[in-house]
Amino acid sequence: MGLFQKDKLKFWFGLLVGVGFLYLTFRGQELDKIGDALGKANYWWLIPALLVYFLGVFVRAIRWHYLLKPLQSIPVSRLYPVVVVGYMANNVLPVRMGEVVRAYILDRREHLSKTRSLATIVVERIMDGITMLLFIAIASFSVNLTGDIAGIERVAGAVFLLGIVVFLFLASNRRLLLAVERFVLKLLPGKIRPKLEGLADRFIDGLQVLRQWRDLLAVFALSILAWACEGAMYWFVALTFSELSLSFTAIILTLAVANLFTLVPSTPGYFGPFDFAAKQVLVGIFLIPANLAASYVILLHAALYFPVTLLGLYYWLKEHLSLKEAERERKLLEDEKKHFAHQDLLQPDAIEVTPTRNK
Repeated sequence: MGLFQKDKLKFWFGLLVGVGFLYLTFRGQELDKIGDALGKANYWWLIPALLVYFLGVFVRAIRWHYLLKPLQSIPVSRLYPVVVVGYMANNVLPVRMGEVVRAYILDRREHLSKTRSLATIVVERIMDGITMLLFIAIASFSVNLTGDIAGIERVAGAVFLLGIVVFLFLASNRRLLLAVERFVLKLLPGKIRPKLEGLADRFIDGLQVLRQWRDLLAVFALSILAWACEGAMYWFVALTFSELSLSFTAIILTLAVANLFTLVPSTPGYFGPFDFAAKQVLVGIFLIPANLAASYVILLHAALYFPVTLLGLYYWLKEHLSLKEAERERKLLEDEKKHFAHQDLLQPDAIEVTPTRNK
């Protein structure tokens, strides 16, 4: 079987969804006017845009350091390339492999359990989701949210609040969870029991930061700072277009809604859902001309995609990492997620929930 053979259906479904959203994004647009706007753009503004973007990526590496600290103190300088490679993997590989690739690299370089690493990454995703909801709440004081955006906020809010409750439960009920694990193991075939034995214990270990409120508050503050850096990038990219002036409210609302929309299954790099959501906010709420909004979204997505992908490929090649080995790790982790699903504590796709391109 070829690489990702079992995920072909998921890949083609995501591709179909992505193409559909791209069609909706550019339906009825005047491509010549979009080209003219991109031709007149002042691309020097991309320099500060990329500087603040990669500063935000560095802040995310600091955040991961705090999440991992109860397990193992790993220098931020060693975590930064891993975070960048995770971005690259989400941008070029199907089925959102960025999280698994990060856990695989950390296991290989730092000898830290992949399950423990993935638990910290799940906490990251929850913090990102809460930050996006906070940005939407702040924006709602200045503008009236449309029915679609208000609906996204309600659904996403329920998902992430439920996630926090579940993970707090996991972090504080080790004995009960281990008892459930022993019961479920008895129901599983003997061949796979050794692979899954001790999984719950390792996952709980990865959630230790939830018991340390100071570190947890630091993680949340760093989440806000990281997304503020990305918001600054959105603003600098807007400055490349002389006719485009985006307010603080427009920036944070576009950022929040577009990234929450990446929860929708799509192509690697989130092409389609991200572009559609960003354009809908700009046109539908802030009345930006459709052609100008489309030009901005194209340049913004390109700036978010290509630089970090190229840097991630550099780090990947520098580490002599194996794509086939990473795929084997992903399949093993799929078995582990199914084990959690049997316990009704995690859904099989839980670690794929990511409101960010990483992200």
